[in-house]
Amino acid sequence: MGRTARECSIANALAVVGERWSLLTLREILLGVRRFDQIVENTGASRDILAARLRTLVEAGVLEKRQYSEHPPRHEYVATEAGRALTPVLLDLMDWGDRYVTTGPPPTVWTHECGAELRPRCVCAHCGEQVDMRRTTVTRIGEVRARP
Repeated sequence: MGRTARECSIANALAVVGERWSLLTLREILLGVRRFDQIVENTGASRDILAARLRTLVEAGVLEKRQYSEHPPRHEYVATEAGRALTPVLLDLMDWGDRYVTTGPPPTVWTHECGAELRPRCVCAHCGEQVDMRRTTVTRIGEVRARP
């Protein structure tokens, strides 16, 4: 008999970006590091793992692979709209890590264009109020489906 799992957008997203090297690769690309060797160096990923993660992210439409040299053929990776849309996720994950995991001062600090240190927060797109999960209501939830 198969196991059951709830149909969930979080699980669907994690199937694409829910692995350490995928998120670190995306971090580097969003920081402007686009070439394979630089991404290897900055993430610490092995070359074969990084190649596999890049393929997955390109196939999922999170990154685009662009040729920048013909002789020899060389490519760089650029975030698509879907990739750039993950920026708040990475900033929130970084903020969580700064507050609950990292000892000492944060290793990376972002400054917003207003001049203040960037502190991400989740707000309702309709009213602009900060989200507090204790004050939200689930209005529809995915079904639990049997897995083969």
